[in-house]
Amino acid sequence: MKNNTIKTIDASGRTLGRVASEVAMSLMGKTKATFERNRYSGVSVKVINASNLAITAKKLDEIFHTRYSGMRGGLRTLKGAETAEKKGLKELIKLATFQMLPDNKLRREMMKNLKIED
Repeated sequence: MKNNTIKTIDASGRTLGRVASEVAMSLMGKTKATFERNRYSGVSVKVINASNLAITAKKLDEIFHTRYSGMRGGLRTLKGAETAEKKGLKELIKLATFQMLPDNKLRREMMKNLKIED
Protein backbone atom coordinates (compact mmCIF):
# COMPACT_ATOMS: atom_id res chain seq x y z
CA MET A 1 0.00 0.00 0.00
CA LYS A 2 1.59 3.24 -1.15
CA ASN A 3 0.99 6.17 1.10
CA ASN A 4 1.87 9.55 -0.35
CA THR A 5 0.74 11.79 2.51
CA ILE A 6 3.56 13.41 4.44
CA LYS A 7 3.17 14.95 7.88
CA THR A 8 5.69 17.69 8.70
CA ILE A 9 6.64 18.29 12.33
CA ASP A 10 8.63 21.35 13.38
CA ALA A 11 10.99 20.49 16.26
CA SER A 12 12.28 23.98 16.97
CA GLY A 13 11.82 24.96 20.61
CA ARG A 14 10.20 21.63 21.56
CA THR A 15 11.51 18.92 23.85
CA LEU A 16 12.85 15.58 22.64
CA GLY A 17 10.17 13.36 24.16
CA ARG A 18 7.24 15.40 22.90
CA VAL A 19 8.55 15.43 19.35
CA ALA A 20 9.37 11.71 19.44
CA SER A 21 5.94 10.74 20.81
CA GLU A 22 4.13 12.77 18.14
CA VAL A 23 6.28 11.16 15.45
CA ALA A 24 5.66 7.66 16.85
CA MET A 25 1.90 8.15 17.00
CA SER A 26 1.82 9.31 13.38
CA LEU A 27 4.08 6.48 12.18
CA MET A 28 1.89 3.88 13.89
CA GLY A 29 -1.22 5.39 12.31
CA LYS A 30 -3.03 6.03 15.59
CA THR A 31 -3.91 9.55 14.44
CA LYS A 32 -6.02 8.14 11.58
CA ALA A 33 -9.47 6.59 11.72
CA THR A 34 -8.24 3.62 9.64
CA PHE A 35 -5.80 2.38 12.31
CA GLU A 36 -5.07 -1.36 12.16
CA ARG A 37 -2.65 -2.90 14.61
CA ASN A 38 -1.41 -5.61 12.24
CA ARG A 39 -0.89 -3.44 9.12
CA TYR A 40 1.14 -0.35 8.42
CA SER A 41 -1.46 2.39 8.05
CA GLY A 42 0.57 5.38 9.22
CA VAL A 43 1.80 8.36 7.27
CA SER A 44 5.31 9.37 6.28
CA VAL A 45 6.73 11.85 8.77
CA LYS A 46 9.28 14.59 8.09
CA VAL A 47 10.87 16.33 11.08
CA ILE A 48 12.37 19.74 10.32
CA ASN A 49 14.61 22.01 12.41
CA ALA A 50 16.02 19.10 14.43
CA SER A 51 19.09 21.14 15.36
CA ASN A 52 16.85 23.68 17.16
CA LEU A 53 15.53 21.08 19.62
CA ALA A 54 15.16 22.41 23.18
CA ILE A 55 17.35 20.10 25.24
CA THR A 56 19.54 20.96 28.21
CA ALA A 57 23.05 19.72 28.99
CA LYS A 58 21.75 18.00 32.13
CA LYS A 59 19.20 16.05 30.09
CA LEU A 60 21.88 15.01 27.59
CA ASP A 61 23.89 13.55 30.48
CA GLU A 62 20.83 11.66 31.81
CA ILE A 63 19.95 10.03 28.48
CA PHE A 64 21.59 6.64 27.88
CA HIS A 65 21.27 4.21 25.00
CA THR A 66 23.09 1.05 24.02
CA ARG A 67 24.96 -0.10 20.95
CA TYR A 68 25.93 -3.72 20.35
CA SER A 69 28.70 -4.80 17.98
CA GLY A 70 27.61 -8.44 17.83
CA MET A 71 30.81 -9.66 19.47
CA ARG A 72 31.12 -11.01 23.00
CA GLY A 73 31.55 -8.09 25.38
CA GLY A 74 30.59 -5.64 22.64
CA LEU A 75 27.68 -3.95 24.41
CA ARG A 76 28.40 -0.24 24.77
CA THR A 77 26.39 2.25 26.81
CA LEU A 78 26.57 5.76 25.40
CA LYS A 79 25.47 9.06 26.90
CA GLY A 80 23.17 11.32 24.95
CA ALA A 81 25.87 14.01 24.94
CA GLU A 82 28.28 11.70 23.08
CA THR A 83 25.68 10.85 20.45
CA ALA A 84 24.63 14.48 20.01
CA GLU A 85 28.27 15.48 19.59
CA LYS A 86 29.13 12.75 17.06
CA LYS A 87 25.92 12.33 15.07
CA GLY A 88 23.81 15.34 16.03
CA LEU A 89 20.36 15.76 17.51
CA LYS A 90 18.84 13.97 14.50
CA GLU A 91 20.14 10.68 15.85
CA LEU A 92 18.62 11.31 19.30
CA ILE A 93 15.19 11.91 17.74
CA LYS A 94 15.57 8.74 15.70
CA LEU A 95 16.59 6.64 18.73
CA ALA A 96 13.80 8.03 20.92
CA THR A 97 11.19 7.38 18.23
CA PHE A 98 12.52 3.85 17.65
CA GLN A 99 12.05 3.02 21.35
CA MET A 100 8.47 4.37 21.32
CA LEU A 101 7.35 2.17 18.44
CA PRO A 102 6.01 -1.34 19.12
CA ASP A 103 8.62 -4.10 19.01
CA ASN A 104 7.19 -6.11 16.12
CA LYS A 105 7.76 -6.78 12.42
CA LEU A 106 6.31 -3.42 11.40
CA ARG A 107 8.86 -1.35 13.35
CA ARG A 108 11.48 -1.28 10.58
CA GLU A 109 8.86 -0.37 7.97
CA MET A 110 7.68 2.49 10.17
CA MET A 111 11.23 3.78 10.64
CA LYS A 112 11.79 3.78 6.87
CA ASN A 113 9.02 6.37 6.62
CA LEU A 114 10.79 8.79 8.98
CA LYS A 115 12.92 11.59 7.51
CA ILE A 116 14.77 14.03 9.79
CA GLU A 117 16.34 17.29 8.60
CA ASP A 118 18.38 19.93 10.36
